[in-house]
Amino acid sequence: MSVEFRPMRSVIYVDVCREEYRHRLQHWLYGHHIQDSISNFGPYVTKYAFYNALPVPPEGERFGTRRMQMTEHYWLVNEMVPEMRNKAIAEYMPLDVLRWQGCVPDTDETPSENIDGDAGRAVGGDNGCPPFVFAHVPINWEEDFKGKGRMVCDGPNYRWQFVLQYSEEAGEAEGERWFHEEVVPYFQSRPEVNRFLSSKIYHDVVGCTFHRLVELWFDGPEEWYAAAVEGAKALKKPAWAQQEAFPFLKPQFNIVGMFLTDIPACDNLTQFRGYITMR
Repeated sequence: MSVEFRPMRSVIYVDVCREEYRHRLQHWLYGHHIQDSISNFGPYVTKYAFYNALPVPPEGERFGTRRMQMTEHYWLVNEMVPEMRNKAIAEYMPLDVLRWQGCVPDTDETPSENIDGDAGRAVGGDNGCPPFVFAHVPINWEEDFKGKGRMVCDGPNYRWQFVLQYSEEAGEAEGERWFHEEVVPYFQSRPEVNRFLSSKIYHDVVGCTFHRLVELWFDGPEEWYAAAVEGAKALKKPAWAQQEAFPFLKPQFNIVGMFLTDIPACDNLTQFRGYITMR
């Protein structure tokens, strides 16, 4: 048996399609999923954290903003190689978990049987529902566009993190040209942007079809709105645009992201102590 040593980072964007489901999804995440995950990958994951989503700012829906949490892993090995397929204990992932996130239709006919975790993290997109986003990138940022040298003492950051999948009409080459020649210079010029980083997404780990992970930091949602909504009206609409205004991509399918703080709600490997309820 061979193990592929491949340090990398991954992000998962968890949505909640209705507020009726938020507490149920949180119960599954903290009551079942953390334990299952650590039991499985504890020997080869160095960080496993949950970041709560901040409220969606005005017009944030058209940027593909998700509303539950971002899950972050730092991997030492590639878990998705065939040699790693055999697991002693199955993960508990009822199909309802995907229903609550909006990755399968939200109907009472949705079956509740348990499904394979890896299969669950690959649904959506081809069934009319938004895809489950599980994106792997290099362990360190590949491109540093603005703000190098920023320190923790410089203040808390309002993090806008998102993934891009260029439209079929544009293709990756044209999408990358648009990103580097139009998007990057614009946000570099905006005084509201304190930090700007990006990496290309690996396609060969879990088959993620998104092309790029991007993160920009602001002082707060008002500064984000000034740059990403008001100021971005000056950006030229490309011929392949899927919506009239920036980001020009189809929300939840070609752009998916979240607004986050600097620190996780739970750094699971060091802070999680079980599903301890209050009485």
